[in-house]
Amino acid sequence: MEQRVSSRVRQIAPSATLSVDTRTKALIQEGKPVINMSVGEPDFDTPTAAGFAGIKAITDGNTRYTAAAGTMELRQAIARKLMVENGLQYKPEQIVVSSGAKHSLFNIMLAICDPGDEVILPAPYWVSYPEQIRVAGAVPVIVDCSEEAGYKLRPEQLEAAISQRTKAVILNSPNNPTGAVYSEAELRALGDVLLRHDIYVITDEIYERLVYGVRHVSLPAICPDLMPRTLVVNGFSKAFCMTGWRLGYVAAPPDVAKAMVSLQSHATGSPSTISQAAGVVALDSFDPHMVEEFQRRRDRLLAGLAQIPGIRCVKPEGAFYAFPDIGDLLGSSFAGTTIENAGQFCELLLEHALVSTVPGDAFGAPRNIRLSYAISFEQVELALERIGGFVRQLRRP
Repeated sequence: MEQRVSSRVRQIAPSATLSVDTRTKALIQEGKPVINMSVGEPDFDTPTAAGFAGIKAITDGNTRYTAAAGTMELRQAIARKLMVENGLQYKPEQIVVSSGAKHSLFNIMLAICDPGDEVILPAPYWVSYPEQIRVAGAVPVIVDCSEEAGYKLRPEQLEAAISQRTKAVILNSPNNPTGAVYSEAELRALGDVLLRHDIYVITDEIYERLVYGVRHVSLPAICPDLMPRTLVVNGFSKAFCMTGWRLGYVAAPPDVAKAMVSLQSHATGSPSTISQAAGVVALDSFDPHMVEEFQRRRDRLLAGLAQIPGIRCVKPEGAFYAFPDIGDLLGSSFAGTTIENAGQFCELLLEHALVSTVPGDAFGAPRNIRLSYAISFEQVELALERIGGFVRQLRRP
Protein backbone atom coordinates (compact mmCIF):
# COMPACT_ATOMS: atom_id res chain seq x y z
CA MET A 1 0.00 0.00 0.00
CA GLU A 2 1.90 3.05 -1.27
CA GLN A 3 -0.42 5.74 0.09
CA ARG A 4 -2.24 5.20 3.37
CA VAL A 5 -4.29 8.40 3.17
CA SER A 6 -6.34 9.87 0.34
CA SER A 7 -5.10 12.37 -2.20
CA ARG A 8 -7.91 14.62 -0.95
CA VAL A 9 -6.28 14.87 2.45
CA ARG A 10 -2.72 15.01 1.14
CA GLN A 11 -3.42 18.18 -0.81
CA ILE A 12 -4.60 20.23 2.18
CA ALA A 13 -2.48 21.93 4.84
CA PRO A 14 -3.23 21.90 8.59
CA SER A 15 -4.78 25.08 10.02
CA ALA A 16 -1.88 27.46 10.65
CA THR A 17 -3.75 29.33 13.39
CA LEU A 18 -4.54 26.16 15.33
CA SER A 19 -0.99 24.85 14.84
CA VAL A 20 0.50 28.05 16.27
CA ASP A 21 -2.01 28.02 19.12
CA THR A 22 -1.04 24.43 19.98
CA ARG A 23 2.65 25.36 20.16
CA THR A 24 1.80 28.46 22.18
CA LYS A 25 -0.24 26.53 24.75
CA ALA A 26 2.57 23.99 25.08
CA LEU A 27 4.98 26.80 26.01
CA ILE A 28 2.47 28.19 28.49
CA GLN A 29 2.17 24.76 30.11
CA GLU A 30 5.95 24.80 30.49
CA GLY A 31 5.54 27.95 32.57
CA LYS A 32 6.58 30.47 29.91
CA PRO A 33 4.74 33.82 30.17
CA VAL A 34 3.65 33.82 26.52
CA ILE A 35 1.25 36.49 25.26
CA ASN A 36 -1.05 34.67 22.85
CA MET A 37 -2.03 36.92 19.95
CA SER A 38 -2.45 34.01 17.57
CA VAL A 39 -5.94 32.67 18.08
CA GLY A 40 -9.26 34.17 17.02
CA GLU A 41 -11.13 33.69 20.24
CA PRO A 42 -12.80 36.42 22.34
CA ASP A 43 -11.51 36.62 25.89
CA PHE A 44 -14.97 37.38 27.28
CA ASP A 45 -17.38 34.84 28.74
CA THR A 46 -20.49 33.43 27.09
CA PRO A 47 -23.51 35.60 28.08
CA THR A 48 -24.79 34.37 31.41
CA ALA A 49 -28.35 33.96 30.16
CA ALA A 50 -27.17 31.77 27.29
CA GLY A 51 -25.03 29.69 29.64
CA PHE A 52 -27.96 29.08 31.96
CA ALA A 53 -30.13 28.12 28.97
CA GLY A 54 -27.59 25.44 28.14
CA ILE A 55 -27.57 24.21 31.73
CA LYS A 56 -31.37 24.17 31.78
CA ALA A 57 -31.41 22.08 28.59
CA ILE A 58 -29.28 19.49 30.39
CA THR A 59 -31.25 19.47 33.65
CA ASP A 60 -34.57 19.34 31.74
CA GLY A 61 -33.34 16.32 29.80
CA ASN A 62 -33.30 18.24 26.54
CA THR A 63 -30.36 16.21 25.27
CA ARG A 64 -31.81 14.18 22.38
CA TYR A 65 -31.09 14.46 18.69
CA THR A 66 -32.75 17.35 16.89
CA ALA A 67 -33.58 17.69 13.21
CA ALA A 68 -30.39 17.65 11.12
CA ALA A 69 -30.93 21.32 10.20
CA GLY A 70 -31.36 22.32 13.85
CA THR A 71 -34.34 22.96 16.10
CA MET A 72 -37.25 24.88 14.64
CA GLU A 73 -37.05 27.26 17.61
CA LEU A 74 -33.47 28.26 16.81
CA ARG A 75 -34.07 28.49 13.06
CA GLN A 76 -37.07 30.72 13.65
CA ALA A 77 -35.00 32.92 15.98
CA ILE A 78 -32.23 33.17 13.37
CA ALA A 79 -34.76 34.06 10.66
CA ARG A 80 -36.11 36.86 12.90
CA LYS A 81 -32.60 38.08 13.57
CA LEU A 82 -31.78 38.20 9.84
CA MET A 83 -34.94 40.18 9.13
CA VAL A 84 -34.63 42.67 11.99
CA GLU A 85 -30.87 43.21 11.98
CA ASN A 86 -29.90 42.57 8.35
CA GLY A 87 -33.04 43.25 6.33
CA LEU A 88 -33.00 39.72 4.89
CA GLN A 89 -36.16 37.63 4.58
CA TYR A 90 -35.60 33.90 4.99
CA LYS A 91 -37.93 31.09 5.96
CA PRO A 92 -36.79 28.75 8.76
CA GLU A 93 -36.53 26.01 6.13
CA GLN A 94 -33.72 28.02 4.49
CA ILE A 95 -31.65 28.09 7.69
CA VAL A 96 -29.20 25.26 8.32
CA VAL A 97 -27.58 25.18 11.76
CA SER A 98 -24.21 23.43 12.00
CA SER A 99 -21.36 22.78 14.42
CA GLY A 100 -19.77 26.18 13.94
CA ALA A 101 -19.59 28.60 11.00
CA LYS A 102 -16.50 26.69 9.79
CA HIS A 103 -18.68 23.61 9.48
CA SER A 104 -21.32 25.65 7.62
CA LEU A 105 -18.70 26.78 5.10
CA PHE A 106 -17.45 23.22 4.66
CA ASN A 107 -21.01 22.06 3.98
CA ILE A 108 -21.45 24.81 1.40
CA MET A 109 -18.35 23.81 -0.56
CA LEU A 110 -19.39 20.16 -0.65
CA ALA A 111 -22.95 21.04 -1.58
CA ILE A 112 -22.29 23.42 -4.50
CA CYS A 113 -18.86 22.51 -5.93
CA ASP A 114 -17.96 19.83 -8.45
CA PRO A 115 -14.40 18.83 -9.38
CA GLY A 116 -12.82 21.52 -11.54
CA ASP A 117 -15.17 24.31 -10.45
CA GLU A 118 -13.51 27.59 -9.50
CA VAL A 119 -14.17 29.65 -6.38
CA ILE A 120 -12.90 33.23 -6.36
CA LEU A 121 -11.08 34.01 -3.13
CA PRO A 122 -9.87 37.54 -2.34
CA ALA A 123 -6.55 37.59 -0.48
CA PRO A 124 -5.79 38.08 2.35
CA TYR A 125 -8.22 35.31 3.27
CA TRP A 126 -9.09 33.17 6.27
CA VAL A 127 -6.82 30.13 6.37
CA SER A 128 -9.51 27.46 5.93
CA TYR A 129 -11.17 28.82 2.79
CA PRO A 130 -8.70 27.47 0.22
CA GLU A 131 -8.44 24.09 1.95
CA GLN A 132 -12.21 23.68 2.09
CA ILE A 133 -12.43 24.55 -1.60
CA ARG A 134 -9.78 21.95 -2.45
CA VAL A 135 -11.44 19.23 -0.36
CA ALA A 136 -14.57 19.76 -2.49
CA GLY A 137 -12.46 19.17 -5.59
CA ALA A 138 -12.72 22.77 -6.70
CA VAL A 139 -9.95 25.26 -7.45
CA PRO A 140 -9.37 28.44 -5.40
CA VAL A 141 -8.77 31.41 -7.70
CA ILE A 142 -6.76 33.78 -5.54
CA VAL A 143 -7.16 37.51 -6.20
CA ASP A 144 -4.60 39.67 -4.40
CA CYS A 145 -6.12 42.75 -2.79
CA SER A 146 -3.59 45.49 -2.18
CA GLU A 147 -2.78 47.39 0.97
CA GLU A 148 -3.56 50.60 -0.95
CA ALA A 149 -7.10 49.29 -1.56
CA GLY A 150 -7.50 48.52 2.12
CA TYR A 151 -7.17 44.79 1.33
CA LYS A 152 -10.59 44.88 -0.38
CA LEU A 153 -11.65 43.32 -3.67
CA ARG A 154 -12.23 45.87 -6.44
CA PRO A 155 -15.02 45.42 -9.02
CA GLU A 156 -12.58 45.24 -11.95
CA GLN A 157 -10.63 42.50 -10.17
CA LEU A 158 -13.80 40.50 -9.61
CA GLU A 159 -14.82 40.88 -13.24
CA ALA A 160 -11.41 39.76 -14.47
CA ALA A 161 -11.41 36.68 -12.20
CA ILE A 162 -14.77 35.29 -13.36
CA SER A 163 -14.56 32.51 -15.92
CA GLN A 164 -16.88 29.91 -17.41
CA ARG A 165 -15.82 27.57 -14.59
CA THR A 166 -16.54 29.99 -11.74
CA LYS A 167 -19.04 28.55 -9.28
CA ALA A 168 -18.81 31.09 -6.44
CA VAL A 169 -17.03 34.01 -4.85
CA ILE A 170 -16.36 34.38 -1.13
CA LEU A 171 -16.76 37.78 0.52
CA ASN A 172 -15.72 38.05 4.16
CA SER A 173 -16.69 41.32 5.85
CA PRO A 174 -15.56 42.18 8.48
CA ASN A 175 -12.50 40.36 7.29
CA ASN A 176 -10.23 37.88 9.01
CA PRO A 177 -7.26 38.60 9.02
CA THR A 178 -7.29 42.27 7.95
CA GLY A 179 -10.28 43.69 9.82
CA ALA A 180 -11.43 45.32 6.55
CA VAL A 181 -15.13 46.19 6.32
CA TYR A 182 -16.79 46.76 2.95
CA SER A 183 -18.91 49.91 2.77
CA GLU A 184 -22.36 49.93 1.20
CA ALA A 185 -20.96 51.68 -1.89
CA GLU A 186 -18.17 49.10 -2.23
CA LEU A 187 -20.61 46.20 -1.91
CA ARG A 188 -22.99 47.78 -4.40
CA ALA A 189 -20.17 48.06 -6.93
CA LEU A 190 -19.31 44.38 -6.47
CA GLY A 191 -23.00 43.54 -6.66
CA ASP A 192 -23.27 45.27 -10.04
CA VAL A 193 -20.62 42.88 -11.36
CA LEU A 194 -22.20 39.82 -9.76
CA LEU A 195 -25.61 40.62 -11.22
CA ARG A 196 -24.12 40.09 -14.68
CA HIS A 197 -22.86 36.59 -13.86
CA ASP A 198 -24.73 33.51 -12.71
CA ILE A 199 -22.52 32.44 -9.79
CA TYR A 200 -23.04 31.89 -6.08
CA VAL A 201 -22.06 34.55 -3.56
CA ILE A 202 -20.89 33.31 -0.16
CA THR A 203 -20.89 36.09 2.42
CA ASP A 204 -19.11 35.23 5.66
CA GLU A 205 -20.44 37.66 8.26
CA ILE A 206 -19.23 35.99 11.47
CA TYR A 207 -17.71 39.27 12.75
CA GLU A 208 -20.66 41.47 11.78
CA ARG A 209 -21.26 42.94 15.26
CA LEU A 210 -17.59 43.72 15.88
CA VAL A 211 -17.20 46.97 13.91
CA TYR A 212 -15.68 50.29 14.96
CA GLY A 213 -17.00 53.58 13.67
CA VAL A 214 -18.51 51.96 10.57
CA ARG A 215 -21.66 49.99 9.74
CA HIS A 216 -21.83 46.39 8.66
CA VAL A 217 -24.00 45.83 5.60
CA SER A 218 -25.10 42.49 4.17
CA LEU A 219 -24.72 42.36 0.38
CA PRO A 220 -28.13 40.83 -0.47
CA ALA A 221 -29.85 43.55 1.58
CA ILE A 222 -28.67 46.19 -0.90
CA CYS A 223 -28.69 43.90 -3.96
CA PRO A 224 -31.89 41.86 -3.41
CA ASP A 225 -31.71 40.36 -6.91
CA LEU A 226 -28.71 38.39 -5.64
CA MET A 227 -30.75 36.69 -2.88
CA PRO A 228 -31.58 33.58 -4.95
CA ARG A 229 -27.86 32.72 -5.20
CA THR A 230 -26.42 34.19 -2.00
CA LEU A 231 -25.44 32.12 1.03
CA VAL A 232 -25.11 34.12 4.26
CA VAL A 233 -22.85 32.48 6.85
CA ASN A 234 -22.78 33.48 10.50
CA GLY A 235 -22.47 31.96 13.94
CA PHE A 236 -22.20 32.41 17.69
CA SER A 237 -18.45 32.09 18.29
CA LYS A 238 -17.29 35.69 17.98
CA ALA A 239 -20.12 38.05 18.92
CA PHE A 240 -21.43 35.81 21.70
CA CYS A 241 -18.10 34.34 22.88
CA MET A 242 -19.30 30.79 22.29
CA THR A 243 -16.31 29.29 20.48
CA GLY A 244 -16.44 26.03 22.42
CA TRP A 245 -20.18 25.64 22.01
CA ARG A 246 -19.61 25.02 18.25
CA LEU A 247 -22.67 26.64 16.73
CA GLY A 248 -22.99 28.33 13.35
CA TYR A 249 -25.50 28.65 10.55
CA VAL A 250 -26.09 29.49 6.92
CA ALA A 251 -29.10 31.09 5.25
CA ALA A 252 -29.35 29.74 1.73
CA PRO A 253 -31.58 29.31 -1.33
CA PRO A 254 -34.09 26.49 -0.70
CA ASP A 255 -32.45 23.92 -2.98
CA VAL A 256 -28.98 24.51 -1.54
CA ALA A 257 -30.30 24.45 2.04
CA LYS A 258 -31.98 21.10 1.31
CA ALA A 259 -28.73 19.72 -0.13
CA MET A 260 -26.75 20.84 2.93
CA VAL A 261 -29.27 19.25 5.29
CA SER A 262 -28.95 15.97 3.41
CA LEU A 263 -25.16 16.18 3.54
CA GLN A 264 -25.11 17.04 7.23
CA SER A 265 -27.52 14.25 8.08
CA HIS A 266 -24.87 11.77 6.93
CA ALA A 267 -21.91 13.60 8.48
CA THR A 268 -22.53 15.02 11.94
CA GLY A 269 -26.27 14.64 12.14
CA SER A 270 -27.75 17.44 14.23
CA PRO A 271 -25.72 20.12 16.01
CA SER A 272 -25.48 19.95 19.80
CA THR A 273 -28.95 20.16 21.32
CA ILE A 274 -27.54 21.95 24.36
CA SER A 275 -25.69 24.53 22.28
CA GLN A 276 -28.81 25.21 20.25
CA ALA A 277 -30.81 25.93 23.39
CA ALA A 278 -28.13 28.39 24.46
CA GLY A 279 -28.07 29.94 20.98
CA VAL A 280 -31.74 30.87 21.09
CA VAL A 281 -31.10 32.98 24.19
CA ALA A 282 -27.72 34.28 23.02
CA LEU A 283 -29.29 36.07 20.05
CA ASP A 284 -30.87 38.49 22.52
CA SER A 285 -27.81 38.73 24.80
CA PHE A 286 -25.20 40.68 22.84
CA ASP A 287 -23.07 43.00 25.01
CA PRO A 288 -22.08 46.21 23.16
CA HIS A 289 -19.52 47.02 25.85
CA MET A 290 -17.37 44.25 24.40
CA VAL A 291 -17.10 46.25 21.18
CA GLU A 292 -16.03 49.34 23.11
CA GLU A 293 -13.30 47.37 24.83
CA PHE A 294 -12.07 45.81 21.59
CA GLN A 295 -11.89 49.27 20.03
CA ARG A 296 -9.88 50.57 22.99
CA ARG A 297 -7.40 47.73 22.57
CA ARG A 298 -7.27 48.19 18.81
CA ASP A 299 -6.46 51.88 19.14
CA ARG A 300 -3.68 51.17 21.63
CA LEU A 301 -2.23 48.44 19.44
CA LEU A 302 -2.24 50.63 16.33
CA ALA A 303 -0.62 53.54 18.16
CA GLY A 304 2.09 51.24 19.50
CA LEU A 305 2.80 49.54 16.18
CA ALA A 306 3.19 52.95 14.54
CA GLN A 307 6.14 53.62 16.86
CA ILE A 308 8.03 50.45 15.87
CA PRO A 309 10.43 51.00 12.96
CA GLY A 310 9.85 48.79 9.92
CA ILE A 311 6.21 48.01 10.73
CA ARG A 312 3.15 49.64 9.18
CA CYS A 313 -0.49 48.69 9.61
CA VAL A 314 -3.74 49.51 7.84
CA LYS A 315 -6.40 50.50 10.36
CA PRO A 316 -8.81 47.58 10.88
CA GLU A 317 -12.46 48.61 11.01
CA GLY A 318 -13.84 45.34 12.33
CA ALA A 319 -13.14 41.92 13.87
CA PHE A 320 -10.31 41.84 16.47
CA TYR A 321 -7.17 41.55 14.38
CA ALA A 322 -4.42 43.82 13.18
CA PHE A 323 -2.52 42.73 10.08
CA PRO A 324 0.73 44.71 9.99
CA ASP A 325 3.14 44.61 7.05
CA ILE A 326 6.62 43.60 8.21
CA GLY A 327 8.13 43.36 4.73
CA ASP A 328 10.72 46.04 5.49
CA LEU A 329 12.12 43.81 8.26
CA LEU A 330 12.68 40.79 6.04
CA GLY A 331 16.35 40.29 5.34
CA SER A 332 17.25 41.50 8.82
CA SER A 333 19.10 39.19 11.18
CA PHE A 334 18.63 38.21 14.81
CA ALA A 335 21.36 36.40 16.76
CA GLY A 336 22.98 35.36 13.50
CA THR A 337 19.75 34.14 11.88
CA THR A 338 18.54 35.93 8.77
CA ILE A 339 14.79 36.48 8.73
CA GLU A 340 13.74 35.46 5.24
CA ASN A 341 9.97 35.29 5.67
CA ALA A 342 7.12 36.09 8.03
CA GLY A 343 7.14 32.55 9.38
CA GLN A 344 10.69 32.94 10.63
CA PHE A 345 9.84 36.32 12.11
CA CYS A 346 6.93 34.79 14.06
CA GLU A 347 9.02 31.83 15.24
CA LEU A 348 11.79 34.10 16.54
CA LEU A 349 9.28 36.47 18.12
CA LEU A 350 7.69 33.56 19.98
CA GLU A 351 10.99 32.01 21.01
CA HIS A 352 12.79 35.17 22.14
CA ALA A 353 10.03 37.68 22.98
CA LEU A 354 7.30 35.22 24.02
CA VAL A 355 4.65 36.81 21.79
CA SER A 356 2.63 34.38 19.68
CA THR A 357 1.48 35.63 16.28
CA VAL A 358 0.52 34.03 12.94
CA PRO A 359 2.54 34.49 9.73
CA GLY A 360 0.68 36.05 6.83
CA ASP A 361 1.64 33.24 4.45
CA ALA A 362 -1.29 31.26 5.82
CA PHE A 363 -3.61 34.08 4.76
CA GLY A 364 -2.10 34.60 1.31
CA ALA A 365 -0.06 37.63 2.40
CA PRO A 366 3.60 36.68 2.96
CA ARG A 367 4.69 40.19 4.03
CA ASN A 368 2.27 40.35 6.95
CA ILE A 369 1.62 38.87 10.38
CA ARG A 370 -1.71 38.64 12.20
CA LEU A 371 -2.10 39.95 15.73
CA SER A 372 -5.27 39.23 17.68
CA TYR A 373 -6.20 41.86 20.25
CA ALA A 374 -8.71 39.56 21.91
CA ILE A 375 -6.48 39.79 24.98
CA SER A 376 -6.51 42.21 27.89
CA PHE A 377 -5.50 45.84 27.45
CA GLU A 378 -2.56 45.25 29.76
CA GLN A 379 -1.38 42.35 27.62
CA VAL A 380 -1.66 44.50 24.50
CA GLU A 381 0.68 47.02 26.11
CA LEU A 382 3.13 44.34 27.24
CA ALA A 383 3.06 42.72 23.78
CA LEU A 384 3.95 46.06 22.21
CA GLU A 385 6.92 46.39 24.56
CA ARG A 386 8.13 42.92 23.66
CA ILE A 387 7.60 43.31 19.90
CA GLY A 388 9.28 46.70 19.93
CA GLY A 389 12.21 45.37 21.93
CA PHE A 390 12.62 42.42 19.57
CA VAL A 391 12.51 44.55 16.41
CA ARG A 392 15.03 47.02 17.79
CA GLN A 393 17.49 44.14 18.26
CA LEU A 394 17.33 43.23 14.57
CA ARG A 395 20.32 44.03 12.42
CA ARG A 396 18.98 45.64 9.26
CA PRO A 397 20.71 44.93 5.94
